[in-house]
Amino acid sequence: MEEKYLITIKGTMEQNGEQDSVELMTRGKFTRRNGSYYIAYAETAATGYDGCTTTVKLNADASQVTMTRFGKVPSQLVIEKGVRHICHYETGFGSVSLGVAADVIDPELTEDGGRLRFSYTLDSGGENFISRNLVDIRVEPLPEAPRV
Repeated sequence: MEEKYLITIKGTMEQNGEQDSVELMTRGKFTRRNGSYYIAYAETAATGYDGCTTTVKLNADASQVTMTRFGKVPSQLVIEKGVRHICHYETGFGSVSLGVAADVIDPELTEDGGRLRFSYTLDSGGENFISRNLVDIRVEPLPEAPRV
C-alpha cells in the first residue's frame, strides 16, 4: 500500500503543571480492516526513532488504541478505556515497563480519513504518576498527482 495520506500528529505531555507539545507531519498509510482503523507512518530522525515504523490501531468498537513501533527500538502501548495496562517501552537507552490508562478516546474517522484524539496517563508502579499525554492525529488524503 502506498503512502497516500498526510498524517499530522500532535502530542502534548502534561507533567508537574507544565505542558510540552511536539508536532509531526509525514506521509503515511491509512486503512480499515475488519472494522478497525490503522494509521502507519515511518519515524524520522526528528522523532529520535529513525528507521522505525509506527502503527496506530483503533479497535472496531473504539474502546482501545494500540500504538506499536516496529524496528530497532520496538515498543507497544495499549490504551484502553477503563483498563490499566502494563506496557513495554523501549527508549533507545533501555526498556521500561509503564502503566498506561486511557481517560479519553475520541474517534472521528471515516474511510477517507479524519481525526483520532486520545489521552492517557503513564505511571511507574501504579502510584508513581509520570505524565498525562494527549494525542491528536489527523489523517488527510494527499491530492492525486495529475496524469500525463
